[in-house]
Amino acid sequence: MERIPAQKWYRTTKLADDITLIDEPYIKQFYRCNIWHVRGRHKDLLVDSGMGVVSLREHVALTSEKSVMAVASHTHFDHIGCQHEFPNRLVHKAEADLLAHPTRQNTLVEGCVADDIFDALPPEPYKSSAYAVEPAPASHLLEDGEVLSTGDRHFEVIHTPGHSPGGIALWEKATETLIAGDIVYDGPLVTDCYHSNMADYIASMKRLLDIPVRTIHGGHFPSFDGKRLHEIIDAFLKEHDK
Repeated sequence: MERIPAQKWYRTTKLADDITLIDEPYIKQFYRCNIWHVRGRHKDLLVDSGMGVVSLREHVALTSEKSVMAVASHTHFDHIGCQHEFPNRLVHKAEADLLAHPTRQNTLVEGCVADDIFDALPPEPYKSSAYAVEPAPASHLLEDGEVLSTGDRHFEVIHTPGHSPGGIALWEKATETLIAGDIVYDGPLVTDCYHSNMADYIASMKRLLDIPVRTIHGGHFPSFDGKRLHEIIDAFLKEHDK
């Protein structure tokens, strides 16, 4: 399989409200994490950091231009691979131990990571059989309801367990924007991880229905609007809330 040079591994797409999508286009879509960068007055916000097979800070300039709050929406391998590159690391307290002590098992590497999740491979010396997430102990543990500020922007932490116990979403009331992690996106939702919980998932989905959202930036797949959010959640509840 072709190998891609490190400087070509990432792709950036500028969206509305000074939010930039960073992704890894050579990872197949189902496994390809959306990395969200939000420009702030005093500091920037980064939600998730990809697989970590190529340095994010070294090859995506906007992630190193300012002080960055590096938030993990949860601790599966595809979302925390470059978390160790940022000194200011934030995660919900329910998954702090996973971020500090990742293994191939507890981050879902085993059973998921193989060459067939790529359309082209990262540069040498990457090997899927040896891939693992670097430990990245949190500098701050997130609580439901706390507000993260960049100086001019304010994001409320919403604890959304279900996909994983410490999953979070970030809600910016001023722009009616939800950065949702893996609790909801416009694609096949994953409810059967080793620490998934369906009762929690249902409760989290119902909670999201009450938020007046205009734009949703999920952990995977393209962004979507509030109408589509309600369609996705309604279909999910119809299938699972019985």
